[in-house]
Amino acid sequence: MTTTTTNHHLSPAFPGRAPWGTANKLRAWQQGAMEKYVQEQPRDFLAVATPGAGKTTFALTLASWLLHHHVVQQVTVVAPTEHLKKQWAEAAARIGIKLDPEYSAGPLGREYHGVAVTYAGVGVRPMLHRNRSEQRKTLVILDEIHHAGDSRSWGEACMEAFEPATRRLCLTGTPFRSDTNPIPFVTYEEGNDGIRRSSADYTYGYGNALSDGVVRPVIFLSYSGNMRWRTKAGDELEARLGEPMTKDAVSQAWRTALDPRGEWMQNVLRAADRRLTEVRKSIPDAGALVIASDQESARAYAKLIREITGEGATLVLSDDSGASQRIDDFSQSDARWMVAVRMVSEGVDVPRLAVGVYATTISTPLFFAQAVGRFVRSRRRGETASVFLPTVPNLLTFANEMEVERDHVLDKPKKEGEEDPYAEEDKLLAEAERQQDEDTGSDDQLSFEALESDAVFDRVLYNSAEFGMQAHAGSEEEQDYLGIPGLLEPEQVELLLQKRQARQIAHSRKRPDAEADLLELPAERRPVVTHKELLELRKQLNTLVGAYVHQSGKPHGVIHTELRRVCGGPPSAEATAGQLNERIKKVREWATRMK
Repeated sequence: MTTTTTNHHLSPAFPGRAPWGTANKLRAWQQGAMEKYVQEQPRDFLAVATPGAGKTTFALTLASWLLHHHVVQQVTVVAPTEHLKKQWAEAAARIGIKLDPEYSAGPLGREYHGVAVTYAGVGVRPMLHRNRSEQRKTLVILDEIHHAGDSRSWGEACMEAFEPATRRLCLTGTPFRSDTNPIPFVTYEEGNDGIRRSSADYTYGYGNALSDGVVRPVIFLSYSGNMRWRTKAGDELEARLGEPMTKDAVSQAWRTALDPRGEWMQNVLRAADRRLTEVRKSIPDAGALVIASDQESARAYAKLIREITGEGATLVLSDDSGASQRIDDFSQSDARWMVAVRMVSEGVDVPRLAVGVYATTISTPLFFAQAVGRFVRSRRRGETASVFLPTVPNLLTFANEMEVERDHVLDKPKKEGEEDPYAEEDKLLAEAERQQDEDTGSDDQLSFEALESDAVFDRVLYNSAEFGMQAHAGSEEEQDYLGIPGLLEPEQVELLLQKRQARQIAHSRKRPDAEADLLELPAERRPVVTHKELLELRKQLNTLVGAYVHQSGKPHGVIHTELRRVCGGPPSAEATAGQLNERIKKVREWATRMK
């Protein structure tokens, strides 16, 4: 019988009395998830685990157990990309499960236990997979299940194809996307606020993984600087990254920073390479990755890296078979740099990546978490990851909220006067459905012209706190932070950052104002602001606005909008401590006038 063939190929590591016999090798969360599954035997199971935690190992261990106990007879893995599909097949082969990553139609070879396909492939031929699921008891592993909500057609195809499956295991490692397309086989529960949110069966967040030493702590190095650009109307504008400005101005200043012809990108790549050199003193094979927006920028960044380092960078331009091989080759080598277009940020499984440059203008929590997830996979205790960012409020918020777990929200809460927080992700979804991943927004590229930029080291974000003050690129103060050892325990990182900041403040105070290497506020006016303190400031602002509602008779949303218009800056959720304090001061001023 075919089932016997299946069991014959199973690893001997999975005997009946120890159903997932590698339990002593499993991480605590993997074993906990296995125990919960084996005890409850659910048809559908959603596991949310942070990137780098080992979702693949958990899923394949479970698949082996289900095959061994004749609960299922075959396995179908659905992955987001061609590269990930092949990674799944390779990982499965290591524990004796043979998956065909090249399957397209027809009968499957007897030597295989199942197939590995993409969501796009299921979308093209859902009935093929439905027939396979009906013919034999099937376990379906849906990797990064949020992709089934990327378009209605993919979600409907997954529902049609795998509705008859015996067991379905849904996996995700990132915050769910923010659209309202229900994700197949995910349970939603209505909260007290009337909003339906996804309900996970097992969750293992970044904070837990960090405490367990499963993932690396991430040091975010943020860079500001002056940007100058010309609008479509011919007007020349200048702004400083991180300063209060309109949403359009933030977008154009950000894109100016990422222009490979400007000094900002050159200086940040130079700083990232210095950081990589420091990290390689303790992690000799550490690699670095630039996540670019498009092919043209990627090629230009690779050229800059060659000029800066004298070595070429591995260039990954699209998610084709050639790109997959280049990623594998880079993973096995000790080359320093890889440059990849944004579409391959999820699924680039290169554990030696320890330094990243976020050189794309995508600012959704989903993509940011996927991107940072490329650098957090830990191989031994003490490894740290470093990610270089432009000083953009959205990105700083995401960096501060690394440990926040998010569920998929099925209903969009929106108060009067508030901006739609999902607008950007909806736009990204529309672009993805047009299949323009490599070159989206080409018309928009004509709306402005980057003229010049410079880079200023701004701050370090670590463990929801901020350290350091602004310093010139290439300065001794910047080097102090770039030179942090690459092998430290999390508490050592924080202690060292505090010492570096204290040293920088001391140096600054000794110099005359004209010679100080600070381009913003004096040292004593830039204290460390923790994420908790930011939350308190937002709460204080909302309380004052609530009181002013009763005084003025105006709705909350109108007052928040007026505060943004007068004081500048993004919505409260993305505002800096300085911006929140300005709004608190202004609303108090308004309230005093009315008395």
